[in-house]
Amino acid sequence: MKHRIVVLGAGYAGVGAAGSLARRLHPDDFEITLVNAEPDFVQRLRLHQLAVGREFKPLPLAEIFQGTGVRFRWTRVTAVDPDPDRRTVAVTDRDGEDALAYDTLVYALGSTTDGQGFPGVAEHTFHIASRPGALRLRERLRDLAAGRSVVVVGGGLTGIEAATEIAEARPELNVTITTRGELGDWLSPKARQHLRNALRHLGVAVREHVAVARVEARRVIDVDGSALESDATVWAGGFAVHPIAAASGLEVTETGKIIADRSMRSVSHPEVYAIGDSVHVIGDNGTPLPMSCASAGFTRIQAVGAIVARLTGVKAPEPKLPYLGNNIGLGNRDGVFQAVGADLRPKPWSLRGRPAARFKAFVNWGTAWNAAHPTAGLPTRKRRLAAATAGSRVQVAAE
Repeated sequence: MKHRIVVLGAGYAGVGAAGSLARRLHPDDFEITLVNAEPDFVQRLRLHQLAVGREFKPLPLAEIFQGTGVRFRWTRVTAVDPDPDRRTVAVTDRDGEDALAYDTLVYALGSTTDGQGFPGVAEHTFHIASRPGALRLRERLRDLAAGRSVVVVGGGLTGIEAATEIAEARPELNVTITTRGELGDWLSPKARQHLRNALRHLGVAVREHVAVARVEARRVIDVDGSALESDATVWAGGFAVHPIAAASGLEVTETGKIIADRSMRSVSHPEVYAIGDSVHVIGDNGTPLPMSCASAGFTRIQAVGAIVARLTGVKAPEPKLPYLGNNIGLGNRDGVFQAVGADLRPKPWSLRGRPAARFKAFVNWGTAWNAAHPTAGLPTRKRRLAAATAGSRVQVAAE
């Protein structure tokens, strides 16, 4: 029997993990299945651009993995059973329900927008945490006439990129960004000033130190009772992981992220590895890695190396888990890259303006290229399953 590896989620972390495993493991001994609810790879870093009408070439996952040895299943995950006697993933699609058995599970279901605890968010807001969400916002923006208002709730990277992209693409709209703290307080002074200048140039109104209480169909209501008119409210108040991990019995944090060791291996279920936004792991600075594309890359590399080492008997790598900086697009022609130190505090240095926009575009291109070529890279020896993990199977030496 082949060792069955199932990868849940085809975002930046999941696609990279499936491709790297296929490149490094021998197909005679391993069966790799990638599961995703959508047929295409979604460039999440560019969903704010999709929302304003920019189009991108589709990247069908079935075509991406054709001939790689990875089997793609276009289906939605509904539950994970990590019980050693079963080890199955429940899925459902147009053909009905099914169960996928696994020996090793890579959990990369990512995150979605977090509006829990705020009345009206589900009914009256838009988001750019998924392709359907971005397309829904695009339709709403197309319906808005000149002079209508757009309110973006949340002053993090997602909120800033959404507000600036909308303001640049639709200068006839009145765009406001509202945040409970000081906008850009995690940037260095020069980068923060550049951000404020960019928002002023684009005509984006900034509301700081404002706590939103609820959202209505045409208004955003603050905790002090004041109201802000809004014809389209974009919610960027944070992200939350899918509840599947917590429901499965895996050990998770209060927010539902799978608790893992430095190899991304679940501390409660050793056959499960978590990567990307789904994992709670401590970085080199002693704090949990933030939800980001960069963290997806770090955790994916760590997990793949650990899985290959455990299953084939090779030495496990010990890559670092650093966090280098924040890359922020401010429309199509402006941006900021803020370098950070080991403590995640901003360094004095930042890249600003058109150079930062070009760097952001290069990062977007690079991530899309890597997703479209998941098995590309330096020639790697295909490793065979080691006897220590094969149970009663005959030992097969690594080639």
